[in-house]
Amino acid sequence: MKYNRILLKLSGEALMGNKKYGIDPETLTTYCNDIVSIVNKGVQTAIVIGGGNIFRGLQGAAEGFDRVQGDYMGMLATVINSMALQAELEKQGLKVKLLSGLFIDPITETTSGRKAMDYLEKGYVVVIAGGTGNPFFTTDSASALRAVEIHADVLLKGTRVDGVYTADPEKDPTAVKYDALTFDQAYEKNLRIMDMTAFTLCKENSLPILVFDMNTQGNLGKVVSGEKIGTLISR
Repeated sequence: MKYNRILLKLSGEALMGNKKYGIDPETLTTYCNDIVSIVNKGVQTAIVIGGGNIFRGLQGAAEGFDRVQGDYMGMLATVINSMALQAELEKQGLKVKLLSGLFIDPITETTSGRKAMDYLEKGYVVVIAGGTGNPFFTTDSASALRAVEIHADVLLKGTRVDGVYTADPEKDPTAVKYDALTFDQAYEKNLRIMDMTAFTLCKENSLPILVFDMNTQGNLGKVVSGEKIGTLISR
């Protein structure tokens, strides 16, 4: 395996599948199948998932919610998605620990890098919910922070497109895919790979980001084994 310890960032919206809201059981099962396959090959796996399929803090603020209150609601949405991931992964036979930036007894434990690494080394999948535990930070920022905390080899950003393009490939048919970029090139080209806080945190800690299509079954296994799919951003 090319990567021994990963942080997998998933979007909450991806769990909707073809639904307009909530969690599609078939999509959840498909994602977990791929996660099980890499864990069974010995890859230490931590996961951060967003909450946009349930509630997004910024959207709530635009609709009149207090921003701080809205962000906490978004963090709680990530807990719901994380619990769904935990339940399905356990159903498929894995040991899973649910940690969170927001402590919610008896559902989660409070997260820390040391605790997460200890669980990973004992063979658990570690799902980290609750964002950073603070308003004004996205789950992109949370995933970068948690990846640095656990000394991950790479931050894998699973999306519905197969990498980073010169423009949005869903809107611009002439968009061209990048196979690899440096952090500086991504800055210069103003590519919106992750929010600036997350991106800077990865750059300053020399943590590579690999953006790939999580919706194609088997891609996760290909990524961790070193096949050249997606787009790698590194120093």
